[in-house]
Amino acid sequence: MHLDLDLSPFRYDGSRRFSTASAPTRIPDLYEDKKAYKELMEEYREEIDALQSLMYAHNRYGMLLIFQAMDAAGKDGAIGAVMSGINPHGVKVTSFKRPSETELEHDYLWRIYPHLPERGSIAIFNRSYYEEVLVVRVHPKILTESQRIPPEFTADPEQVWQQRYADIAQLESYLHRNGFVILKFYLHLSKEEQRQRFLDRIEEPDKNWKFAEGDVKERAFWPQYMQAYEDCINATAAPHAPWYAVPADDKQNARLIIAQAVLTSLQALDMHYPEVDGARRDVLAQIRQQLLDEA
Repeated sequence: MHLDLDLSPFRYDGSRRFSTASAPTRIPDLYEDKKAYKELMEEYREEIDALQSLMYAHNRYGMLLIFQAMDAAGKDGAIGAVMSGINPHGVKVTSFKRPSETELEHDYLWRIYPHLPERGSIAIFNRSYYEEVLVVRVHPKILTESQRIPPEFTADPEQVWQQRYADIAQLESYLHRNGFVILKFYLHLSKEEQRQRFLDRIEEPDKNWKFAEGDVKERAFWPQYMQAYEDCINATAAPHAPWYAVPADDKQNARLIIAQAVLTSLQALDMHYPEVDGARRDVLAQIRQQLLDEA
């Protein structure tokens, strides 16, 4: 039996302010032991898979899951743990890295459009357009040096972020009005836990490939990133596109919270399998009889 988990402490829909300083990065375990955790995750996956199949058959809704976090917060592992076992036909994961030269020739939202979900499917963004008010805000030279935006539009950086918050909010409202569910997860990791995970990546040979020197350099900007996350969550949280500030110091807790949020949102949709009318049932009966006659 899955958790009766109250998501309200982690959910931000614009009705209250989010603070990186006051939001927890660690909470008491939501599972009794490792065996119980595995059983819970398996039940979540089975229920999510069944509802995604129903969503595919219903063919009216789609779902967009966005994952944002500091490095080593566990985005890849959370996506894999929650969505493994889901029919791969109905799930697509896109990881947004540094923009290519082709992407930089367009507006900053251009590259996400081909990866938005189709009706009946779940699209997952591992990082997303929110990088444009996170990394770019912490390193504003990107606006003029990489994105090559004309200087008259970047003279006031604070105005740039406010405009981008508005762009993003309008995009998410537009998607919502077209039947797409949006859930945004900020994996809230402590600086100390990140330090420990970086050390693990260095000290364990099998994890060396995960380590990038640039990740450590970004630790020097931790306060700026925390402010950027706080501001963007408060500016873009809405009932139709909520943020979940997921305590990420314990990976198992984080995965259970994410799974509950996805499951709850799918359960709230008014979905049903397509009805078959009498004429179609007659056709199916004839085909069934033909197949039986072949025996």
